[in-house]
Amino acid sequence: MAQTYQLSQDAFDRLQTEYDDLTTRGRIEIAQKIEAARELGDLKENGDYHAAKEEQGKMEGRIGHLGAMLENAEIVTGDVDLSEVSAGCVVGIAFAGDDDIEKYLIGSIEERREGIEVMSAGSAMGKALVGAKLNETVTFEAPAGPVSVTVVSIEP
Repeated sequence: MAQTYQLSQDAFDRLQTEYDDLTTRGRIEIAQKIEAARELGDLKENGDYHAAKEEQGKMEGRIGHLGAMLENAEIVTGDVDLSEVSAGCVVGIAFAGDDDIEKYLIGSIEERREGIEVMSAGSAMGKALVGAKLNETVTFEAPAGPVSVTVVSIEP
C-alpha cells in the first residue's frame, strides 16, 4: 500500500508547479546539456557529460518523488483539531528536565515554514506526539534511550 502524504493545498499546488516545470523545461534543458557534452568527444573522460548525466539522475529522482507525493496526496484543510496533536498543527514541546520550548510543524518536509522545524508524523517522536493532548507527557525510544516530552502548546 502506498504511503499517503498529508499536504496543505498551498504545498500541493507548489509541488504540482515544480513537477510540471521539471517534466517539461527541466527535461528539455538537461537533454540539451547532455547533447552539448556529447559533441565534445570521448564520453569516458568527458566531465561535462558525466556531470549532466548525474544532474539528470537527481532530477529524475525528484520527479519520481514528486509524482508519488502528488498521486498519493491527501489535502489537509485548515480545520485542524487543536484538542490533540495531529498532522498540520504546530506543537510546542518541552523535553523532560528542560524549560526551553521547541516548536515543530507535524507533517511533510514539503510543508516547511519560516522559523519552524518540520517533524514527520512517522518519526519516533512524531508517532508519540500524534494524538497527545495539551500538557500530556509522552515517551518515545531514541537512539540514546527513552526520551520524554510534554506538549505545552498546539497551534494551527
